Amino acid sequence: METEPICPVCGASACGIDFVGTDFFVSGDEFPVLRCSACGFRMTGSAPGTESIGKYYQSEEYVSHSNTSRGLVNRTYHLVRRFMLGQKYQMVNRYSAAARGRLLDVGAGTGHFLHFMKGKQWEITGIEKSDQARAFALNTWGIPLLPENSLWSLQDHSFDAITLWHVLEHLHQPGKYLETFQRLIQPAGTLLIALPNPASFDAGYYKQHWAAWDVPRHLWHFAPDHIIRMAETYGFKLRKIRRMPFDAFYVSILSEKYRRSAFPIFRGLVVGTVSWLISLFSKKNCSSLVYIFRANN
Repeated sequence: METEPICPVCGASACGIDFVGTDFFVSGDEFPVLRCSACGFRMTGSAPGTESIGKYYQSEEYVSHSNTSRGLVNRTYHLVRRFMLGQKYQMVNRYSAAARGRLLDVGAGTGHFLHFMKGKQWEITGIEKSDQARAFALNTWGIPLLPENSLWSLQDHSFDAITLWHVLEHLHQPGKYLETFQRLIQPAGTLLIALPNPASFDAGYYKQHWAAWDVPRHLWHFAPDHIIRMAETYGFKLRKIRRMPFDAFYVSILSEKYRRSAFPIFRGLVVGTVSWLISLFSKKNCSSLVYIFRANN
């Protein structure tokens, strides 16, 4: 990724700079966000490779790895996460062909979702890159998450459902992962991918300050048409799109902080409410979406 990427959606190599994004979260470094001239897909240019991107995750505020509850925004994240665990379980259970089947969670973080699913009698496996997050999951839940490289050696057709909750946008080779999921999943198995939505109202409102650009940690910026097209390339058929209704509030508050607004929480709640209301009538304008696919293998 240290060289400019080829579009993973359509394979085109002609990309122009759409805007320059800033890493507001850790470093203050700037990265161009590129737009594919053929299909319009956006991607982070000049992003660090797998060996050097780790420093951009080194923050106690990175809640999915550290589980920090410091500050109002992170405390709110924890409250919403508790509610969303039940929602995620319902999505997996509703759309999976196997009740209480075998689940693979990629980018499992601190293991909260897997712990919840284990309590619902699912047989769980988790992949997580962060040593810190894996240690938390083991010490807190007794769940031994596997390191990232273990994914490639898992047995064929060994999972009824595979989940990625805001993970695919972080992966350097998304096509390689989708190809591997097709190998790992059972025939007619279920793949659930949650992603921020750059076609959302709040993305358009905040422009380069939209917190979910999150460069350089987010390498790819999938609008609905792009992730559907790419998943179909690897043999997955869309079944359903579900909203993640609370993300608009969290992302809008962070975006106001990045803009250094006065009263960022109040302003963020107002914009988040507008975004949420719009998404009730136009799902594809929601801040974050869950795409539910069926494997055609």
